[in-house]
Amino acid sequence: MDLTVSRPRRLAGEVVAPGDKSVSHRAVMLNSIGEGQATVRNFSPGDDCTSTMGIMRALGVDIARTTGSDDAGDTLVIKGAGIDGLRAADDVLDAGNSGTTMRLMSGILAGRDFKSTMTGDDSLRSRPMGRIIKPLSEMGAVIRGRENNTLAPLEFDGGALNGIEYDLPVASAQLKSAILLAGLRAEGKTRISQPDASRDHTERMLKAMGADIEVDGLNVAVGESQINCVDVDVPGDISSAAFWIVAGLIHPNAEVVIKGVGINPTRAGVITALQDMGGNIELVDERDVAGEPVADVVATTSNLRGTELAGSIMPLLMDEVPIIAVAAAMAEDETIIRDAAELRVKETDRISATVDWLVAAGVEAEAREDGMAIVGSGRIAGGTYQSQDDHRIAMALGIAGMVSEEPIRVVEASCASISYPEFWDILQSLGGIVD
Repeated sequence: MDLTVSRPRRLAGEVVAPGDKSVSHRAVMLNSIGEGQATVRNFSPGDDCTSTMGIMRALGVDIARTTGSDDAGDTLVIKGAGIDGLRAADDVLDAGNSGTTMRLMSGILAGRDFKSTMTGDDSLRSRPMGRIIKPLSEMGAVIRGRENNTLAPLEFDGGALNGIEYDLPVASAQLKSAILLAGLRAEGKTRISQPDASRDHTERMLKAMGADIEVDGLNVAVGESQINCVDVDVPGDISSAAFWIVAGLIHPNAEVVIKGVGINPTRAGVITALQDMGGNIELVDERDVAGEPVADVVATTSNLRGTELAGSIMPLLMDEVPIIAVAAAMAEDETIIRDAAELRVKETDRISATVDWLVAAGVEAEAREDGMAIVGSGRIAGGTYQSQDDHRIAMALGIAGMVSEEPIRVVEASCASISYPEFWDILQSLGGIVD
């Protein structure tokens, strides 16, 4: 499905952010291997989290799902199978397009006393899995993958797990979480050292569920643990909210309120970056929900300026780079993004995909090995641009259409449903013109 987005005269309204994908994934996985029963509210409606839920069901977990309303996500009731209670699936496990599903589930499947095979779509099967397989194999798991154990499908065939000490080569919440989840069933302590901070949702949830886990700065240790199911009220997804925040900042007549956004410090780098660019962003009614900090976010028309993003902030905003690039195009002066090579191996090469459409839209931009340079001019030309079947590229193009001089046609706009099925409806409700 292709869609055309045109610039409205006024951009205003309230948005309820969909349930955070990262927290939704973990709420399903951890409660599925916990003892007892849990209710998960505001579960993410996207395809990625549905893939995680489908795999847990295939492994024998009883999960009931009730569809939510316009201002609340779905509700799950999960009957935990216990740390050792999963059973062999009848078929190949399908992670769809979700790297989070495949990498975290690898930690859960590692060392099980049954065989499993996990695959995904064409995009996921081309994404690197070697950095997950290496530490899990060192722990004793028997795992095989294509291309010398670097690509999915992945086959899991038992193995007795032992704790290890492991220095992460990159700051990656997915890698860290896979090791921690395997560590729950490993003999002895598993100790992880990070080069920089990364998302800490796994550590927070494991602590709430009674796991033997210790966090000391960038070091995390977990011991063999039984965990208890806990109810989770999933906060709003900041990666999804980022599109509306940028829309509110770059449109010349805008005020957008995004309700109930998770502002976990290990996720909120996009807010820091946009504020450093001069963005008028206000956090209202800050509160704590299920161990996660939450606030309503108000974004209003701003005169943005270029910035440099690199180093320790990058793991905190990696998913938001495509929409930050739109803000950079509408800002004054140059924005430099470095230390973002991870974007080369996402659903698509997001560095090339982002720069390609920006250049086609008349923006001075250059792709670099680990990032990009964008010279803002305050204008984006209309035209027809490829999403490359990447949900974040599609949604970034949609926001660009809200400020472009002529309409923007997004090819394969429907891929937004991977993370945000209601995206185009909400864009229209705020005043955007969608055909």
